[in-house]
Amino acid sequence: MQSIRGMHDILPEEIEYWQHIYNKAFEILDTANYKEIRTPILESQTLFERSIGQETDIIKKEMYTFIDRGNREVTLRPEGTAGVARAIIQHKLCENNSVQKLWYLGPMFRYERPQKGRQRQFHQLGLECYGTKNPIIDAEVIFLARTILQNLQFNSVTLEINSIGNQQEREIYESQLKEYLSQYIKDLDKESAHRISTNPFRVLDSKNPKLTEILRHGPKITDYLQKESLNHFNQVQEYLNNMGINFSTNHNLVRGLDYYNDTVFEIKTDLLGSQDTICGGGRYDHLTQQIGGKQINAVGWGIGIERLLLLTKNNLLLTKQKICIYIAIPNINNIKHGLKITQALQQYHLKYELDMSGCSIKKHIQKASKKQAMLCLLIGQDEIQNQTISLKWMYKNKQLSYSKASFYKLLPEIQKEYTQYVQSSTVKSIIKTHMT
Repeated sequence: MQSIRGMHDILPEEIEYWQHIYNKAFEILDTANYKEIRTPILESQTLFERSIGQETDIIKKEMYTFIDRGNREVTLRPEGTAGVARAIIQHKLCENNSVQKLWYLGPMFRYERPQKGRQRQFHQLGLECYGTKNPIIDAEVIFLARTILQNLQFNSVTLEINSIGNQQEREIYESQLKEYLSQYIKDLDKESAHRISTNPFRVLDSKNPKLTEILRHGPKITDYLQKESLNHFNQVQEYLNNMGINFSTNHNLVRGLDYYNDTVFEIKTDLLGSQDTICGGGRYDHLTQQIGGKQINAVGWGIGIERLLLLTKNNLLLTKQKICIYIAIPNINNIKHGLKITQALQQYHLKYELDMSGCSIKKHIQKASKKQAMLCLLIGQDEIQNQTISLKWMYKNKQLSYSKASFYKLLPEIQKEYTQYVQSSTVKSIIKTHMT
């Protein structure tokens, strides 16, 4: 007996590499306070038909769908986002305008030609943030994807971003794109020519060099974006620049699924040949609405594990951490001042939470106490004017102000104290008494 084509065994000597990727993802995402979720491998066929899009290759060619013994049409999940969206709705995870930061790692299934780094049963690491439209989250999820790849020794990567706007803007653009491409109908391959009439937006995803050259002189989606979409895209770019993340704009970048809107992005590598996309994602603010729930803003990405495994060789042990620093910024317009800090905290593996609620200092401190954070980092108007940072040791009831340079020099000492804080039963008792 042999395994089915495209379905591979993961042998014992390979497991350490899989565990290495899981541990790295857990470490980085848990540090940013993203929580793991595990959804079923088997879902209703309707879930994917509503979310992915009828004219996508996944729906038309690649899904593993069958009738179960209850006479229901079920599908082995071809991707992870739709299942998470279903779970968000079913379990009311975003009730009372709460933000859900989730991630997952598990098997997906698509019937396509097996090749290097791509199998019919493949595994995907995914991240989803539900409940906020703030463009800072778009930048944060890109930063987290890049951080994971860098920690897995993927240094030869490039980031491409684009905005595909909202549905109304895309409809106008598609009309112009269809009119433009109709001039070259005889120069297009059969599949691309068919897409012009059914889903012209999908033509942009073609790898055909001749079509790529035709599109280079065609209309660009960003020329059809209105003020709100342009502002969102400009802010995403501003935050990426603020974090020192290099990127380029690819006007033909659309991704392969129909549920995307506004921000889309891909992280690519030159180490894997033609299959150069190692991570892809974007915003999908109307996905929950498409599958029968209320509208909940969302953004996320997916990384193919098999492609990571082609280059990952080391293993890492990970210990679970509590929150070290709770970042409190009362004015949401000043949230960018916390971005540089989170980069430093990642370097020292100091678990943090960047609060984006914009609530008062008093409420920030209450929330930091409730989460049992060792430190509450305060950046109010005075701190911004004086270029300082205030640190409140929650279990010592002590607060001091530092220059930014002094704060960064203090991080090694904070790291040592954090280790003692987590291990000390005395500290846990003090926190419990304080909260009571």
